[in-house]
Amino acid sequence: MDKNIKVNPVLTTCPVCKHELRVQKLHCDHCHTGIEGSFTLSKFNYLETEKLYFIEVFIKNRGNIKQIEKELNISYPTVKKMLDEVILGLGYSVTEDDEVFQRTVEKEEPVQKNTKASILEKIEKGELSVQDALDLLKKK
Repeated sequence: MDKNIKVNPVLTTCPVCKHELRVQKLHCDHCHTGIEGSFTLSKFNYLETEKLYFIEVFIKNRGNIKQIEKELNISYPTVKKMLDEVILGLGYSVTEDDEVFQRTVEKEEPVQKNTKASILEKIEKGELSVQDALDLLKKK
């Protein structure tokens, strides 16, 4: 690619009517070949730059929430919220089962083994809502 050419991210939404755009022409900067047609974009192309950066950090840290918190200087609830936003942005739904799975992936204590003291500590740190805490205590 020519270093003098400014490269911008692909626009995915029409600035006039806000409908989805399609890629219709590709060009090789090396041999100057042009290809015209109707090309699809990845689901990731439709995510905001901030969410793409979050995905990059998430993958780089192999999903380790503590490392993601540290690198992005954000709290556990913010990491969880951003992950949920990415999941929704990719067209999937977020369910309660995903939350239990996420806690298991993070290698925290399994939900069933939470003690009252650890539940209170998680509420204090903002890692657990009061409603989630009540649900955990009811399951005990």
